Amino acid sequence: MTAETAPLVLKAERVTKRFGGLVAVNNVDFTIPSRSIVSLIGPNGAGKTTFFNIIAGLYDPSAGAIEFRGRSMIARSRRTFLEPVLWVVPALIVGLVGYVIGAIATGDATEGAAAGIVPGSIVLTVMMLSAIVRPAAYLRFLGRFGVFRSSRPNDMVVAGLGRTFQNIRLFHNMTALDNVLVGMHSRMKASPLDAILSTPRDRREEEESQKRASELMALVGLRGRENEVSKNLPYGDQRRLEIARALASAPTLLLLDEPTAGMNPQETAQLTRLIGRLRSDLGLTILLIEHDMKVVMGISDRVTVLDHGEKIAEGTPDEVRRDPKVIEAYLGAPSA
Repeated sequence: MTAETAPLVLKAERVTKRFGGLVAVNNVDFTIPSRSIVSLIGPNGAGKTTFFNIIAGLYDPSAGAIEFRGRSMIARSRRTFLEPVLWVVPALIVGLVGYVIGAIATGDATEGAAAGIVPGSIVLTVMMLSAIVRPAAYLRFLGRFGVFRSSRPNDMVVAGLGRTFQNIRLFHNMTALDNVLVGMHSRMKASPLDAILSTPRDRREEEESQKRASELMALVGLRGRENEVSKNLPYGDQRRLEIARALASAPTLLLLDEPTAGMNPQETAQLTRLIGRLRSDLGLTILLIEHDMKVVMGISDRVTVLDHGEKIAEGTPDEVRRDPKVIEAYLGAPSA
Protein backbone atom coordinates (compact mmCIF):
# COMPACT_ATOMS: atom_id res chain seq x y z
CA MET A 1 0.00 0.00 0.00
CA THR A 2 1.49 3.33 -1.10
CA ALA A 3 0.94 6.81 0.32
CA GLU A 4 -1.34 7.53 -2.65
CA THR A 5 -3.62 4.55 -1.93
CA ALA A 6 -3.47 4.54 1.89
CA PRO A 7 -6.58 5.77 3.72
CA LEU A 8 -6.31 9.24 5.22
CA VAL A 9 -5.88 9.57 8.96
CA LEU A 10 -6.31 13.33 8.83
CA LYS A 11 -7.73 15.72 6.24
CA ALA A 12 -7.64 19.50 6.63
CA GLU A 13 -9.50 21.76 4.21
CA ARG A 14 -9.07 25.53 3.83
CA VAL A 15 -7.87 25.96 7.42
CA THR A 16 -7.35 29.58 8.43
CA LYS A 17 -6.46 31.08 11.80
CA ARG A 18 -6.55 34.79 12.56
CA PHE A 19 -5.38 36.50 15.72
CA GLY A 20 -6.98 39.92 15.34
CA GLY A 21 -5.47 41.36 12.17
CA LEU A 22 -2.68 38.75 12.00
CA VAL A 23 -3.32 35.77 9.72
CA ALA A 24 -1.17 33.00 11.21
CA VAL A 25 -2.50 30.21 8.94
CA ASN A 26 -4.10 31.03 5.62
CA ASN A 27 -6.34 28.64 3.64
CA VAL A 28 -4.21 25.52 4.12
CA ASP A 29 -5.22 22.13 2.69
CA PHE A 30 -3.35 19.21 4.22
CA THR A 31 -3.67 15.41 4.40
CA ILE A 32 -1.86 12.64 6.26
CA PRO A 33 -2.04 9.09 4.88
CA SER A 34 -2.18 6.16 7.28
CA ARG A 35 1.19 4.86 8.59
CA SER A 36 3.15 7.68 6.96
CA ILE A 37 5.68 10.09 8.41
CA VAL A 38 4.84 13.62 7.28
CA SER A 39 6.95 16.65 8.17
CA LEU A 40 5.78 20.23 8.43
CA ILE A 41 8.60 22.71 7.97
CA GLY A 42 9.12 26.42 7.39
CA PRO A 43 11.03 29.43 8.69
CA ASN A 44 10.38 30.78 12.18
CA GLY A 45 6.96 32.42 12.33
CA ALA A 46 5.63 30.41 9.37
CA GLY A 47 2.57 29.19 11.32
CA LYS A 48 3.68 25.59 11.92
CA THR A 49 2.95 25.40 15.64
CA THR A 50 -0.33 27.31 15.21
CA PHE A 51 -1.45 24.75 12.63
CA PHE A 52 -0.29 21.97 14.98
CA ASN A 53 -2.37 23.44 17.79
CA ILE A 54 -5.45 23.62 15.57
CA ILE A 55 -5.11 19.92 14.74
CA ALA A 56 -4.68 19.10 18.43
CA GLY A 57 -7.82 21.04 19.40
CA LEU A 58 -6.03 23.80 21.33
CA TYR A 59 -7.16 26.48 18.88
CA ASP A 60 -10.44 26.76 16.99
CA PRO A 61 -9.83 27.68 13.34
CA SER A 62 -11.21 30.96 12.02
CA ALA A 63 -12.31 29.05 8.92
CA GLY A 64 -12.03 25.57 7.46
CA ALA A 65 -12.52 22.10 8.90
CA ILE A 66 -10.52 19.00 9.85
CA GLU A 67 -11.57 15.36 9.62
CA PHE A 68 -9.78 12.82 11.79
CA ARG A 69 -10.18 9.13 10.91
CA GLY A 70 -13.15 9.97 8.70
CA ARG A 71 -14.96 11.96 11.37
CA SER A 72 -15.45 15.72 11.39
CA MET A 73 -13.64 16.90 14.52
CA ILE A 74 -12.37 20.45 14.11
CA ALA A 75 -14.33 23.35 12.63
CA ARG A 76 -14.96 27.00 13.19
CA SER A 77 -16.50 27.25 16.61
CA ARG A 78 -20.24 27.84 16.67
CA ARG A 79 -20.87 26.95 20.28
CA THR A 80 -21.19 30.54 21.51
CA PHE A 81 -24.50 31.00 19.77
CA LEU A 82 -25.66 27.48 18.87
CA GLU A 83 -25.25 25.59 22.13
CA PRO A 84 -27.39 28.05 24.16
CA VAL A 85 -30.11 27.57 21.54
CA LEU A 86 -29.82 23.82 22.07
CA TRP A 87 -30.26 24.25 25.82
CA VAL A 88 -33.39 26.41 25.50
CA VAL A 89 -35.30 24.80 22.60
CA PRO A 90 -36.01 21.42 24.31
CA ALA A 91 -37.19 23.28 27.41
CA LEU A 92 -39.50 25.45 25.33
CA ILE A 93 -40.93 22.42 23.53
CA VAL A 94 -41.53 20.54 26.79
CA GLY A 95 -43.02 23.66 28.38
CA LEU A 96 -45.34 24.25 25.41
CA VAL A 97 -46.51 20.63 25.38
CA GLY A 98 -47.13 20.79 29.14
CA TYR A 99 -49.08 24.02 28.73
CA VAL A 100 -51.31 22.59 26.00
CA ILE A 101 -51.98 19.39 27.94
CA GLY A 102 -52.63 21.30 31.17
CA ALA A 103 -54.93 23.82 29.50
CA ILE A 104 -56.95 21.09 27.78
CA ALA A 105 -57.19 18.97 30.94
CA THR A 106 -58.27 21.83 33.22
CA GLY A 107 -59.87 24.20 30.75
CA ASP A 108 -57.84 26.97 32.40
CA ALA A 109 -54.97 28.78 30.64
CA THR A 110 -53.41 29.76 33.96
CA GLU A 111 -53.32 26.15 35.13
CA GLY A 112 -51.87 25.18 31.74
CA ALA A 113 -49.07 27.71 32.13
CA ALA A 114 -48.17 26.28 35.52
CA ALA A 115 -48.19 22.76 34.08
CA GLY A 116 -45.76 23.86 31.36
CA ILE A 117 -43.33 25.95 33.42
CA VAL A 118 -42.33 23.19 35.85
CA PRO A 119 -41.24 20.48 33.35
CA GLY A 120 -39.73 23.15 31.08
CA SER A 121 -37.60 24.46 33.95
CA ILE A 122 -36.47 20.95 34.81
CA VAL A 123 -35.39 20.26 31.22
CA LEU A 124 -33.56 23.62 31.00
CA THR A 125 -31.69 22.86 34.24
CA VAL A 126 -30.69 19.39 33.03
CA MET A 127 -29.47 20.75 29.70
CA MET A 128 -27.39 23.49 31.30
CA LEU A 129 -25.84 21.10 33.83
CA SER A 130 -25.00 18.73 30.97
CA ALA A 131 -23.30 21.58 29.13
CA ILE A 132 -21.11 22.22 32.18
CA VAL A 133 -20.23 18.59 32.94
CA ARG A 134 -20.23 17.53 29.24
CA PRO A 135 -20.79 13.78 29.75
CA ALA A 136 -20.41 11.41 26.81
CA ALA A 137 -24.20 11.21 26.32
CA TYR A 138 -24.41 14.99 25.94
CA LEU A 139 -21.57 15.03 23.41
CA ARG A 140 -23.29 12.28 21.41
CA PHE A 141 -26.47 14.34 21.55
CA LEU A 142 -24.57 17.32 20.13
CA GLY A 143 -23.27 15.16 17.31
CA ARG A 144 -26.81 14.44 16.14
CA PHE A 145 -27.26 18.10 15.27
CA GLY A 146 -24.07 18.79 13.34
CA VAL A 147 -20.91 20.55 14.45
CA PHE A 148 -21.74 22.78 17.40
CA ARG A 149 -18.12 23.20 18.46
CA SER A 150 -14.61 22.20 17.62
CA SER A 151 -13.28 19.24 19.53
CA ARG A 152 -11.29 20.06 22.62
CA PRO A 153 -7.82 18.59 23.29
CA ASN A 154 -9.27 15.83 25.48
CA ASP A 155 -11.73 14.91 22.70
CA MET A 156 -8.84 14.60 20.23
CA VAL A 157 -6.89 12.39 22.63
CA VAL A 158 -9.88 10.08 23.06
CA ALA A 159 -10.28 9.99 19.27
CA GLY A 160 -6.68 8.80 18.90
CA LEU A 161 -4.34 11.78 18.72
CA GLY A 162 -1.24 12.13 20.90
CA ARG A 163 1.29 14.94 20.93
CA THR A 164 4.46 16.35 22.43
CA PHE A 165 5.32 20.02 22.83
CA GLN A 166 8.03 22.32 21.54
CA ASN A 167 8.85 23.22 25.14
CA ILE A 168 8.86 20.12 27.33
CA ARG A 169 5.73 19.93 29.48
CA LEU A 170 6.30 17.15 31.96
CA PHE A 171 5.03 16.99 35.53
CA HIS A 172 8.48 17.78 36.88
CA ASN A 173 7.96 16.69 40.49
CA MET A 174 6.40 13.35 39.58
CA THR A 175 8.35 10.21 38.79
CA ALA A 176 8.94 9.23 35.20
CA LEU A 177 6.57 6.28 35.57
CA ASP A 178 3.80 8.47 36.99
CA ASN A 179 4.16 10.85 34.04
CA VAL A 180 3.50 7.97 31.67
CA LEU A 181 0.58 6.74 33.77
CA VAL A 182 -1.04 10.18 33.46
CA GLY A 183 -1.09 9.65 29.71
CA MET A 184 -3.20 6.51 30.17
CA HIS A 185 -6.00 8.31 31.98
CA SER A 186 -8.22 8.65 28.91
CA ARG A 187 -8.14 4.87 28.30
CA MET A 188 -8.83 3.70 31.86
CA LYS A 189 -12.26 2.24 32.60
CA ALA A 190 -12.38 2.01 36.40
CA SER A 191 -14.77 4.46 38.03
CA PRO A 192 -14.05 6.71 41.04
CA LEU A 193 -16.12 4.27 43.11
CA ASP A 194 -13.83 1.43 42.00
CA ALA A 195 -10.85 3.46 43.20
CA ILE A 196 -12.46 4.30 46.55
CA LEU A 197 -13.42 0.67 47.22
CA SER A 198 -10.22 -0.73 45.68
CA THR A 199 -12.24 -3.22 43.66
CA PRO A 200 -10.60 -6.10 41.75
CA ARG A 201 -11.30 -4.20 38.54
CA ASP A 202 -9.39 -1.17 39.82
CA ARG A 203 -6.45 -3.25 41.08
CA ARG A 204 -6.27 -5.23 37.83
CA GLU A 205 -6.30 -2.08 35.73
CA GLU A 206 -3.64 -0.49 37.93
CA GLU A 207 -1.35 -3.50 37.52
CA GLU A 208 -1.88 -3.54 33.75
CA SER A 209 -1.19 0.19 33.53
CA GLN A 210 2.03 -0.11 35.52
CA LYS A 211 3.21 -2.90 33.25
CA ARG A 212 2.32 -1.03 30.05
CA ALA A 213 3.98 2.18 31.30
CA SER A 214 7.21 0.27 31.99
CA GLU A 215 7.05 -1.25 28.50
CA LEU A 216 6.67 2.18 26.91
CA MET A 217 9.59 3.54 28.90
CA ALA A 218 11.71 0.64 27.70
CA LEU A 219 10.58 1.29 24.13
CA VAL A 220 11.84 4.88 24.21
CA GLY A 221 15.10 3.90 25.90
CA LEU A 222 14.33 4.68 29.54
CA ARG A 223 14.36 1.18 31.01
CA GLY A 224 15.21 1.28 34.73
CA ARG A 225 14.44 5.01 35.10
CA GLU A 226 10.84 4.55 36.28
CA ASN A 227 11.33 5.85 39.81
CA GLU A 228 13.46 8.87 38.97
CA VAL A 229 11.85 12.29 39.37
CA SER A 230 11.36 13.64 35.86
CA LYS A 231 13.07 16.99 36.50
CA ASN A 232 16.26 15.11 37.40
CA LEU A 233 16.45 13.34 34.04
CA PRO A 234 18.87 14.64 31.39
CA TYR A 235 17.31 16.86 28.73
CA GLY A 236 17.32 14.16 26.04
CA ASP A 237 15.66 11.67 28.39
CA GLN A 238 12.96 14.21 29.23
CA ARG A 239 12.20 14.44 25.51
CA ARG A 240 11.93 10.66 25.35
CA LEU A 241 9.71 10.60 28.44
CA GLU A 242 7.31 13.06 26.85
CA ILE A 243 7.05 10.76 23.83
CA ALA A 244 6.35 7.80 26.15
CA ARG A 245 3.58 9.77 27.83
CA ALA A 246 2.04 10.59 24.44
CA LEU A 247 2.20 6.91 23.48
CA ALA A 248 0.42 5.97 26.71
CA SER A 249 -2.86 7.33 25.33
CA ALA A 250 -2.69 4.70 22.53
CA PRO A 251 -2.76 7.20 19.65
CA THR A 252 -3.30 6.51 15.98
CA LEU A 253 -1.68 9.81 14.99
CA LEU A 254 1.34 11.11 16.91
CA LEU A 255 2.25 14.80 16.66
CA LEU A 256 5.88 15.59 17.49
CA ASP A 257 6.73 19.28 17.85
CA GLU A 258 10.49 19.72 17.33
CA PRO A 259 11.41 16.49 19.15
CA THR A 260 15.17 16.85 18.52
CA ALA A 261 15.41 20.51 19.58
CA GLY A 262 18.38 21.01 21.91
CA MET A 263 19.79 17.52 21.36
CA ASN A 264 23.37 16.71 20.38
CA PRO A 265 24.02 14.77 17.14
CA GLN A 266 24.15 11.40 18.89
CA GLU A 267 20.85 11.97 20.71
CA THR A 268 19.29 13.24 17.49
CA ALA A 269 20.32 10.10 15.60
CA GLN A 270 18.91 7.87 18.37
CA LEU A 271 15.60 9.73 18.42
CA THR A 272 15.35 9.60 14.64
CA ARG A 273 15.69 5.81 14.77
CA LEU A 274 13.05 5.70 17.51
CA ILE A 275 10.57 7.65 15.35
CA GLY A 276 11.10 5.13 12.56
CA ARG A 277 10.41 2.25 14.98
CA LEU A 278 7.21 3.87 16.19
CA ARG A 279 5.90 3.62 12.65
CA SER A 280 7.25 0.15 11.85
CA ASP A 281 6.63 -1.54 15.24
CA LEU A 282 3.48 0.21 16.46
CA GLY A 283 1.93 1.10 13.11
CA LEU A 284 1.64 4.78 14.06
CA THR A 285 1.13 7.69 11.71
CA ILE A 286 3.43 10.58 12.58
CA LEU A 287 3.29 14.33 11.92
CA LEU A 288 6.56 16.06 12.64
CA ILE A 289 7.59 19.70 13.04
CA GLU A 290 11.36 19.86 12.85
CA HIS A 291 14.06 22.40 12.03
CA ASP A 292 16.82 19.83 11.58
CA MET A 293 16.68 19.27 7.83
CA LYS A 294 18.86 16.17 8.06
CA VAL A 295 16.18 14.55 10.24
CA VAL A 296 13.33 15.76 8.02
CA MET A 297 14.89 14.66 4.74
CA GLY A 298 16.05 11.34 6.16
CA ILE A 299 12.83 10.08 7.69
CA SER A 300 9.86 11.74 5.95
CA ASP A 301 7.61 10.23 3.30
CA ARG A 302 6.26 13.68 2.49
CA VAL A 303 7.20 17.22 3.43
CA THR A 304 4.88 20.24 3.54
CA VAL A 305 6.35 23.74 3.69
CA LEU A 306 4.62 26.75 5.24
CA ASP A 307 5.75 30.36 4.89
CA HIS A 308 3.85 33.31 6.38
CA GLY A 309 0.95 30.95 7.11
CA GLU A 310 0.58 29.71 3.54
CA LYS A 311 1.50 26.37 2.01
CA ILE A 312 4.19 27.06 -0.57
CA ALA A 313 5.36 23.53 -1.39
CA GLU A 314 4.55 19.88 -0.80
CA GLY A 315 6.06 16.64 -2.01
CA THR A 316 8.80 14.13 -1.39
CA PRO A 317 11.93 15.33 0.43
CA ASP A 318 13.86 15.51 -2.85
CA GLU A 319 11.12 17.51 -4.56
CA VAL A 320 10.86 19.97 -1.69
CA ARG A 321 14.63 20.34 -1.41
CA ARG A 322 14.84 21.54 -5.02
CA ASP A 323 11.74 23.77 -4.97
CA PRO A 324 12.68 27.42 -5.74
CA LYS A 325 10.01 28.77 -3.38
CA VAL A 326 11.45 26.74 -0.50
CA ILE A 327 14.97 27.89 -1.27
CA GLU A 328 13.77 31.50 -1.32
CA ALA A 329 11.85 31.12 1.95
CA TYR A 330 14.90 29.79 3.78
CA LEU A 331 17.70 31.68 2.04
CA GLY A 332 15.97 34.79 0.69
CA ALA A 333 15.38 35.97 -2.84
CA PRO A 334 18.48 36.60 -4.94
CA SER A 335 19.44 40.25 -5.28
CA ALA A 336 18.48 41.96 -8.53
